[in-house]
Amino acid sequence: MSSKLQWLEIELQNLKDAGLYNRARTLSSPQGAWLVVDGKRVLNFCSNNYLGLANHPKIVAAARQAVETHGVGPAAVRTIAGTMDLHVELERRLAQFKGVPSAITFQSGFAANLGTIPALVGKEDAIFSDELNHASIIDGSRLSGAKIIRYAHCSPEDLRRQLQEQRSSFPHAMVITDGVFSMDGDVAPLDQIYAVAQEFDAILMVDDAHGEGVLGKGGRGIVDHFGLHGKVDVEVGTLSKAFGVVGGVVAGNPLVVEWLRQRGRPFLFSSAMTVPDVAACLAALDILEESTDLVDRLWENTRYFKAEMKRIGFDTGQSTTPITPIMLGEAPVAQQFSRELFEAGIFAMALGFPTVPRGKARIRVMISAAHARADLDQGLQAFSAVGKKLGVI
Repeated sequence: MSSKLQWLEIELQNLKDAGLYNRARTLSSPQGAWLVVDGKRVLNFCSNNYLGLANHPKIVAAARQAVETHGVGPAAVRTIAGTMDLHVELERRLAQFKGVPSAITFQSGFAANLGTIPALVGKEDAIFSDELNHASIIDGSRLSGAKIIRYAHCSPEDLRRQLQEQRSSFPHAMVITDGVFSMDGDVAPLDQIYAVAQEFDAILMVDDAHGEGVLGKGGRGIVDHFGLHGKVDVEVGTLSKAFGVVGGVVAGNPLVVEWLRQRGRPFLFSSAMTVPDVAACLAALDILEESTDLVDRLWENTRYFKAEMKRIGFDTGQSTTPITPIMLGEAPVAQQFSRELFEAGIFAMALGFPTVPRGKARIRVMISAAHARADLDQGLQAFSAVGKKLGVI
């Protein structure tokens, strides 16, 4: 091996020695409550498929039909020859669903953050960011060149202190928070954060990736949950979790959306969402607007599973959402726990540094409306057995 890349071999070995090396398992079945993983049928506690829509018959049929009528790839960026009527319809429907004037779609939620943040603030400006914000927010903030000022997690008081001390030094300021924090499952106090942002004339942006399809009436998200319609400047979301497909969306102030059509770099320089994905997202919206049954079932499953895990003796952290972290401490323990679960027929991956801080490794269980009560009971039994075997409970 060339000496100029030898450091990579050393660092990879260091990851393996520390129990931090990621080994991705391979799926050979559609997403659902049960999966075939590495050739084994297992109960799925890993996916972000909150409502079980990733393999819903109506969504599969919509994607198939769109391929017949529109083909597959858009073959261009949106601003040249990549905007199809389905893209326009999806953006209209998403705005309607979210209760906002306007929306724009991106290729992913990650791309939405990378495109939005640098378009709204620059090197003379400041970003006030929750210290546990998602990696895509961190990367988008770095790309913007703005000064990044972190405030204590979910603390409107610390946000106010930071703004009071530093807001006057910058022509523009943006406050950014996740809506639901993906590792801990807690919800940002968005109503209080809005009040502070208003007080200091700061743009307010929320990344609602894990809130859409979960929080609010019929899964309309964190803004609906707090009754803040028309008050949040930028709502970023993803179509790859509760919607069961792929893609990103920015909704809210029509000026922001219009500006992103002119200056959002992933929108301008990367091919549009593929046709079957767009059609599938439209079908997901149909399902969400028809009934709240799936969202209701998701929360019923969540309440049951969390209560039982706590009764068994597990620490589920601060989560108040279907995201259920099983706190285990060190990464090697979490990885061993995950391997033992897999042997017992449960697919639940370990998360360690740098995804979460050192010493806070965990198994993150993702509850879904697709789970039957028998599935949850089988998972609970396996967690209890492995927890006792490893001395965790």
